[in-house]
Amino acid sequence: MEFAATENQQMIAQTVKDFTEKHIRPNVMTWDEAQEFPLDVFKKMGDIGLMGILVPEQYQGAGLGYFEYVNAIVEVARVCGSVGLSMAAHNSLCTGHILAFGNEEQKKKWLPKLATGQWIGAWGLTEANTGSDAMRMQCVAKQDGDSWIINGAKNWITHGKSGDVAVVLARTGELLDSNGITAFVVERGTPGFKAGKKENKLGMRCSETAEMIFEDCRVPASNILGKVGDGFKQAMKILDGGRISIAALSLGIAKGAFDASVKYAKERQQFGQPIANFQAIGFKLADMATKIEASELLILHAADLKNRGEKVTRQSAYAKYYASEVAVYVSTEAVQIFGGYGYTKDFPVEKFYRDSKLCTIGEGTSEIQKLVIARELLK
Repeated sequence: MEFAATENQQMIAQTVKDFTEKHIRPNVMTWDEAQEFPLDVFKKMGDIGLMGILVPEQYQGAGLGYFEYVNAIVEVARVCGSVGLSMAAHNSLCTGHILAFGNEEQKKKWLPKLATGQWIGAWGLTEANTGSDAMRMQCVAKQDGDSWIINGAKNWITHGKSGDVAVVLARTGELLDSNGITAFVVERGTPGFKAGKKENKLGMRCSETAEMIFEDCRVPASNILGKVGDGFKQAMKILDGGRISIAALSLGIAKGAFDASVKYAKERQQFGQPIANFQAIGFKLADMATKIEASELLILHAADLKNRGEKVTRQSAYAKYYASEVAVYVSTEAVQIFGGYGYTKDFPVEKFYRDSKLCTIGEGTSEIQKLVIARELLK
């Protein structure tokens, strides 16, 4: 396995870094405090290809692979985890689902708008009482002629309010039937489709998380992705790729917290010298750096398998589980290195600390990742 970045990959990473310094870093805390979803920034991200990184050029995407995708998310999350999360959800979930399972007509209809940032995408699997236990979902779709009528609600949906289009998983068969769930594409403005409560969150506060409500929402059969009943199996495959993006998000947050810690440790003076000179701080930095390096290797391994079209279930779970826990560890240690200043909003590590925790929860908790890994190992 060769993971050394190519010249093109380095150029893309630098382009993203320059973009984040100009358009994201100056506004990070303003957006966080106001819980503002910065829609205009995502439109600008669309202009440079960040909203359709994996989408082929024929659908106006960047036509790149998972290494470039991972690098882009890392560079964004180093500055703002919230923007990185929204970017990952848009690319991996909504756009990724249509790309993977849409027919040619569906791809031509929706991908160009998503890939260019003209439209923001949402993906609806989770419900109030069915998080990991998705096969008990209560959102149902009933066939009515050449249409389907959706009733129910989806919770914890990234871009549930501002998304222009959503891929929605609804039950079309019996409860607990893995062949009884179907994926529908629902456009904003469709009668019966509306936004519900927007969540007030600990972290990731400028990445919008909201409820989506469906009340007799009529969707044409032509909006079904794949076959009726294939939705759950599709979702599990989408989550395999999505977990790589959350791992990359975790890595970016960890790197951002680590960068800030190294800079602070060199500048902060105590007892007549920089605190970086003290073994207690040096050992913290060594542990942080080692765990970050291990996370990155797991992520790149999973990305390599994904690029080659191989099964990635176990490797993406490895990467997501480990990298997310490392993000929490590194950001916690970062706050400790900053001491009292780390507990204030005047320094960046308190936000990395708050943002990191979502990484151990979203797209499958750490406990679910361990369950996935164990089942794969014992097959």
